[in-house]
Amino acid sequence: MLRIAAVFILLIWANVDLRKVEAAELPAYSRHYDPARDPFADGRAAIELAKNTQRRILIEVGGNWCKWCHVLDKFIKNDAEIEQALYQTFVVLKVNVSDENSNEKFLSAFPKNLGYPHMYVADMDGKVLHSQDTAAFLVNLKYSKVKFLAFLKRWKFKENEKK
Repeated sequence: MLRIAAVFILLIWANVDLRKVEAAELPAYSRHYDPARDPFADGRAAIELAKNTQRRILIEVGGNWCKWCHVLDKFIKNDAEIEQALYQTFVVLKVNVSDENSNEKFLSAFPKNLGYPHMYVADMDGKVLHSQDTAAFLVNLKYSKVKFLAFLKRWKFKENEKK
């Protein structure tokens, strides 16, 4: 009986944790671009978290110098539905690209991109499934909620993918 209660409490905690995502609860590698971070270590941590929470990984490449990276961050943070959907769907791994740290060695394994911010969808093991130019989310030079949510829905982990 206690074992059933413990499992039930864990399930409730897991659901609450994924339903409401607070910025303070996000790993540091999900919050902002940081030239001092190690993307290899962050990637390993993201893979572990993705496996534990049955989510895919969204690798977002950009930098603090990037105007469109700030526009995308603001778009996400200013819409609770988008923010919740993003963090329920993905473990987000932000990888810095700048003059200070290009993370060239880490990014050499990824398909080339046309600009920043750029996103890569990876499975729970870190295998890249899709390369996404964020300009595809724009309508009249503004990020489209409809297009962004459709992207999240398309790349959401599906239960039948379990190994």
